[in-house]
Amino acid sequence: MAGRPRGVDDAVILRAAVEVIGRVGPAKLTLAAVADEVGLVPGTLVQRFGSKRGLLLALAQRSVQDAETLYERAREGHGSAPAALRGFATRSMAEMATPEKFANHLAFLCMDLTDPEFHEPALAVHETQGRVIAMLLADAMSDGDLRPGTDVEALAGSVQVAISGAGLTWALDRRGTLTDRIEHEIGTVLAPHAMREEAWRG
Repeated sequence: MAGRPRGVDDAVILRAAVEVIGRVGPAKLTLAAVADEVGLVPGTLVQRFGSKRGLLLALAQRSVQDAETLYERAREGHGSAPAALRGFATRSMAEMATPEKFANHLAFLCMDLTDPEFHEPALAVHETQGRVIAMLLADAMSDGDLRPGTDVEALAGSVQVAISGAGLTWALDRRGTLTDRIEHEIGTVLAPHAMREEAWRG
């Protein structure tokens, strides 16, 4: 059996696929467009992933693998749990920085919801993100940034909903930046539970 073509790691190719999805959406994504993004010929991607669907499934599975280190990456470079949570939330939506990119990635999510092979990894990432949010809120309570007795598991669900909803409403009304909207919505949800509200407002 022929060896895998060398020169460009799968991670680089999958990253390029994310960029192409942001520009054109999953329906219009082609192996040729992704190959062109990284300077390969389409046949190389066929050999590695088999098809466009294979490439997209590899991207979904890579997201699951990346999710395993989300908490550690969320805490890197942040001295406080509130700052780590804001950074985590904005990074999770960073690929959707324009309404057009948001719409194109939302189309990929629609695929996740309707295709069982895509739904499984999407759900795994969603659940991991929820656990990371709960862990960061638990850190915040330990540090005195949340009121004692706060139900961090329930609050984590509300924060996760706020993050997702912030993206959709921002893509519709287009007021300010997505980062600002996410941080505002997180602050609003957490304000009633905060020992110091300004800690959650950035």
